[in-house]
Amino acid sequence: MTTYVDGYVLSVPKKNRAAYRKMAREGAAIWMKHGALEYRECRGDDVAAQNGCTSFPKLAKTKPSEEVWFSFIVYRSKKDRNRINKLVMAEMMKKYEGKEEMKMPFDMGHMAMGGFTVEVES
Repeated sequence: MTTYVDGYVLSVPKKNRAAYRKMAREGAAIWMKHGALEYRECRGDDVAAQNGCTSFPKLAKTKPSEEVWFSFIVYRSKKDRNRINKLVMAEMMKKYEGKEEMKMPFDMGHMAMGGFTVEVES
């Protein structure tokens, strides 16, 4: 079975780690409720450049006061991802409409995201 993945790399201010974790836990519950197969939020702890590669902090334009997070959500297919994301966004907009809580605890300009077709699974 080929799956589909949404992947994210972002920089979160260290002072906002707890707020980001709270937002991520809420997001995980909503995505899983609507059918995501897996939801992961990973805080970088070994992200220095190695073997001539670009470091995650450089990729995400991370400031010294921030830390890099790598996140991903796994779906059955791109079609399933589109259906689930539509449901998730509708639920989140309804839940947070007009509330300060919806404010992101990080700079969206320091975030990269995209959808990926899984080519190799084990």
